[in-house]
Amino acid sequence: MTAGERGAGSILMVGVVASVVALTALALPLYTVLIVRASVSGAADAAALAAADTAVGLAGGVPCDQAALVARSNGADLDSCTADGLIVTVSVSRSIMGLGVVAVATAGPPGTPPD
Repeated sequence: MTAGERGAGSILMVGVVASVVALTALALPLYTVLIVRASVSGAADAAALAAADTAVGLAGGVPCDQAALVARSNGADLDSCTADGLIVTVSVSRSIMGLGVVAVATAGPPGTPPD
């Protein structure tokens, strides 16, 4: 090893560590948005099911009011709610890091095909 090569491994390791830190800093927000997307999807499903239960008569109240309550309970906002007979379609959203995450779900009694 010559005198000009001393410390080259240290510089290489600093570069590798900096690259790992940079990739982690870029990936972390992406994974956060993916987790929120799954949460919003679950909120949409739950809101649609609650509204459909209300439309069928298994729960009291107004279907879209129940959907809004369940969406809020799951950390999302109800954007739209459409009750077509016993089939209910809801759209919920949540904002994370300036990005809007939206999910749509439809629910109704078994054997009822969606339009």
